[in-house]
Amino acid sequence: MRVAMKVELTEAQRGELETRASGRTTPVRVAERSKMILRAADGATDKEISAELGVLRATVARWRGRYIEDGLSGIEQDGTRPGRKPQISERKVKAIVKMTTQQTPANATHWSTRTMAAAVGISEASIRRIWHTHGLKPHRVSTFKVSNDKHFTEKLEDIVGLYLNPPESALVFCCDEKSQIQALDRTQPGLPLKKGRCQTMTHDYKRNGVTTLFAAMSTLDGSVIGQCQTKHRHQEWLRFLRQIDRSTPKGKEIHLIADNYATHKHPNVKAWLAKHPRFHMHFTPTSASWLNMVERFFRDLSETQLRRATFKSVPDLTDSIGQFIAKHNMAPKPYIWTAKATDIWAKVTRARAKLNKLQSV
Repeated sequence: MRVAMKVELTEAQRGELETRASGRTTPVRVAERSKMILRAADGATDKEISAELGVLRATVARWRGRYIEDGLSGIEQDGTRPGRKPQISERKVKAIVKMTTQQTPANATHWSTRTMAAAVGISEASIRRIWHTHGLKPHRVSTFKVSNDKHFTEKLEDIVGLYLNPPESALVFCCDEKSQIQALDRTQPGLPLKKGRCQTMTHDYKRNGVTTLFAAMSTLDGSVIGQCQTKHRHQEWLRFLRQIDRSTPKGKEIHLIADNYATHKHPNVKAWLAKHPRFHMHFTPTSASWLNMVERFFRDLSETQLRRATFKSVPDLTDSIGQFIAKHNMAPKPYIWTAKATDIWAKVTRARAKLNKLQSV
């Protein structure tokens, strides 16, 4: 015959259990378990305790054992439970992930929750949970281009070095042109924002001309020197360089980060730079405009000032851009570059290796 484990209590332990067994604020479960332990300490068997308290004999044995192992803390909290058995096997989950990442449906370029659910025979909600768990978003796509510049490493280290360790007593500017900015006017007035309805605008528009924004953003404080011009030839670039020359202290060295656009390397531009030795040009690698931080400023300009606006003429457009730059310069904030050149190079190396493998296949 199996004999239950003996429970021995000190005076302090018994007093604590008696307080919990009769306390008005004690949870019912804890009070009942305390009574079980007190009767067990008095020498009662599990069968006798179960009959007195109206519980199963196995329940009494369980809490007797947990009190002996963990003391009072063993009866205060319920034990952990394994939970419901997964209805979708791990093998099927792996198959769904493989299909999502390596296959496409017969009549589409990517999977949706509905098409995947129909293909594997489970619910859309289950597909959504599996994708969320594995970080899969087939409906989204982002663009990329790995630079094939032969001097990528040298240019990368040069520009990142300017961001992380700028030269003393010098100014660093990120320069670029945002060309073909259109002065668009809608064919009908849009409806204003109201409760239950977003702002509206017509899908068609009228073109009232274009302008090109030349911008130089200081990496020190984020202030911007801007100039709108009708074209973006080397003549306009020279005009913008002269504005930078006039807008900066004469005793400062100027380091300009720009892309490989032909106008930046025109013979007339090189001649002007030779006459102004305080200007130093640093060119980003080909297909690596993301290295130029002024692109962040252009994005903010497009998203907050240009995308939803309407312009009756090019002067209206240039005035709006000028107001945006003036407001930006009232309280400029620099964009902080944190990525190291070694980390970027490692990522580019992995991308090139993957591309080479895909191309060889």
